[in-house]
Amino acid sequence: MKQVKFSSRFIPALMAIVAATGCSKSDSSSTDIIGDWARASDFEGVARTEAVAFTLGETAYLGSGYDGTNRLKDFWSFDHNSGTWTQLADMPGPARSSAIAFTLNEKAYIGTGYDGVERLKDFYEYNPATNTWSRKADFGGSARYDASAFSSSNKGFITCGFDGNYLKDLWEYNPGADAWTQKASLGGTKRAGASVFVIGDSVYVAGGINNGGYPDDFWRYDPATNQWLKKRNISNYSSSDYDDDYSDIARTNAASFVVGSKGYIVCGERSGVLATAWEYNPVSDLWTQKTSLEATARTGAVGFSIGSNGYIATGNNSSYRFDDVRKFYPDAEQVDNN
Repeated sequence: MKQVKFSSRFIPALMAIVAATGCSKSDSSSTDIIGDWARASDFEGVARTEAVAFTLGETAYLGSGYDGTNRLKDFWSFDHNSGTWTQLADMPGPARSSAIAFTLNEKAYIGTGYDGVERLKDFYEYNPATNTWSRKADFGGSARYDASAFSSSNKGFITCGFDGNYLKDLWEYNPGADAWTQKASLGGTKRAGASVFVIGDSVYVAGGINNGGYPDDFWRYDPATNQWLKKRNISNYSSSDYDDDYSDIARTNAASFVVGSKGYIVCGERSGVLATAWEYNPVSDLWTQKTSLEATARTGAVGFSIGSNGYIATGNNSSYRFDDVRKFYPDAEQVDNN
């Protein structure tokens, strides 16, 4: 969705109208929307949605998901320099969708999700050096899907999700002890399908769904102090003008990634499937709309970053599942048909 822009020649008139009516919330001109999308090498597995993805070094990994008929357990690596996808050892345990993944100490961890019958809480470690999997202690919370996960300070974390009830509990995984510890729950609204990204030592949780609504509260977590801090709402909420264009940041099942010192949320759904993209600046606590995905709008896609680029892959729109990969240049001017 493009922002609505108006010419600067109307600004004096608008300022006069605001002054005359005594409104406390003023309109402001919008800057051009920046960012460019290019098609990368298509994923070589079957088209799918609700997969997991992560990066270790400059290699991305993608696995599991739902192809419209079956849950999946195949697992792939992506070399962005050559555009090559390589199939690796299948994930152990039940085939699943809507699972979580995070990385710690050059290894990856995957767990929870849905196998088509039951919600899951089993948990596995992947070692890329040997292309092998090993089972670890089951997740410490309830079996769930559509949870969110991250790693920070040499620990892994799982929060939120759906176990028959919307959730906001937080659990920390210690890989050395292979043990889970419950930590301070997310403040505010319970949710599933939330977006999470880590910038520096801070973790940010946004969006999701709860009983048909899209929570607009936005939170930062500090693993060192085990404390949550509420940030500005991600909706047109205040009497100031900074959030006038915050039309659809709050969403569920979006793809998220970090490039440099900024976080990004792309696609997902909010009373319909979205293609819009938003950038978060933690210094200013402000969001900027970026160029929308230049491909079919989708939900359930995966996001990851390599170097100075973000990527999204797979996902679905209605009954269509995707196997394309799109590369994002956050600071470039938009170019058609690249």
